[in-house]
Amino acid sequence: MSANERATRALREILQNAGNETCADCGAPDPDWGSCTLGVFVCLACSGIHRNIPDTSKVKSLSLSHWEDHEVQFMADHGNELMKSKYEAAIPFYYYKPTHKDCQTLREQWIRAKYERKEFCEPGNHLLYEEGMRDGMLMKRGRDNGQFFSRRFVLSEREGTLKYFTKYDAKEPKAVIKVDTINATFQPEKIGNPNGLQITYLKDYSTRNFFVYHDNGKEIVDWFNTIRAVQLHYLMVAFPGATDAELVHKLTRNFLKEGFMEKTGPRHTEGFKKRWFTLDQRRLMYFKDPLDAFAKGEVFLGNKDHGYSASPGLPAGTHCNGAWQHGVTIETPDRGFLFTCESESDQQEWLKHFNDVMNAVMSPQEYTMEALFKHRH
Repeated sequence: MSANERATRALREILQNAGNETCADCGAPDPDWGSCTLGVFVCLACSGIHRNIPDTSKVKSLSLSHWEDHEVQFMADHGNELMKSKYEAAIPFYYYKPTHKDCQTLREQWIRAKYERKEFCEPGNHLLYEEGMRDGMLMKRGRDNGQFFSRRFVLSEREGTLKYFTKYDAKEPKAVIKVDTINATFQPEKIGNPNGLQITYLKDYSTRNFFVYHDNGKEIVDWFNTIRAVQLHYLMVAFPGATDAELVHKLTRNFLKEGFMEKTGPRHTEGFKKRWFTLDQRRLMYFKDPLDAFAKGEVFLGNKDHGYSASPGLPAGTHCNGAWQHGVTIETPDRGFLFTCESESDQQEWLKHFNDVMNAVMSPQEYTMEALFKHRH
């Protein structure tokens, strides 16, 4: 057996140790790369990010690279669990730990924060996300023409608001957004920029969107985590008895699913029209275009025991004149909604999410939202 084959076999054995079976940075299964300077096993995608920080990490393929005996021993002596206890010793609750499903920008800044800047090694480290204030310029998409313009944004923990101004020295903000209504989610594909961030918020109980980016990946991720830090502080004041763990799921979140479906109107006799749908927890919103500022409509998805259901197909006799044939029927206590999907797999995926939501127990806040929704509609 050659030295290379021996090293590969030894590394495969080390991979069996607890914690090494998933990527140290994003949790993807079966990592096939290792950092021989940090002692962690990572996936192919994260290995590319490690390659961008050569002063901190040197990565090698477990099967294709040449490994020295001392490097193999280093991996055996360290490994993912031990290194997480060092580099992730003091991650704040609000800080978003990306998974392999998250975008490149989020994952890159997480890896740099961990190993390059060593932000989470020591409890009590001063982190800029916790300053309670952020003021800077972001590129914001104009509502009418779709072009991006530089706009000033000011986030204030003391005021509990995010404001934006059309000019840097403008006296009055164009919008004042309460931080407890904000959701921020990375949307590089939808926005067409690797650092694209969608900010969704509620105004008068209806959803509004705007889309921003910054050329610097660290800057946009810093905004994202500072928003989360401010939100957590706000929630700790609003819910004084709650633990961080109970509050963290109320911070910014990814949408459960997005994509095109066709829908018909309330009388079910109108034509099916293609719309962009976003499922955000219990709110199913639909837009004419993915980058619209306002939803054309929303459907609240309550609990199945209260008259909500989702099923495949359309009611008998429905005149389906759209291009797509895979129907979905949602029943609410007030009316039915009919949709069609392009493929059966898309139909099944939407149905799974709808039923997961309807099977989940509703929180007191969701009952309040349901009541407001019925009142508004």
